[in-house]
Amino acid sequence: MAKRIVWTDKAQSDRFSIFEYWNNRNKSKQYSKKLNSLINETLTVVSKHPLVGKRTDIENVRAKLLRDYLIVYEETENVIVVLTIWDNRRNPVSLEVKE
Repeated sequence: MAKRIVWTDKAQSDRFSIFEYWNNRNKSKQYSKKLNSLINETLTVVSKHPLVGKRTDIENVRAKLLRDYLIVYEETENVIVVLTIWDNRRNPVSLEVKE
């Protein structure tokens, strides 16, 4: 049974920042729409198979690779909580996921 997806405020902000960057860079929303579809497809898989992501140092927190991004999520009994979407090209020192 698929678990419900819940977005944290930080994850929502990250997602919209990524879309805004691509909209400005490409002067079009087309790539952002495609990326949003890929994110949704990936989260559908994660909701059905929560262990598909790579384990992290934090218990119940996993990361699923999607192109140049990591979708970091926490599995609970009933839901998948999306914690952040991380652009792998950024400095890893600034990636902070709180327990």
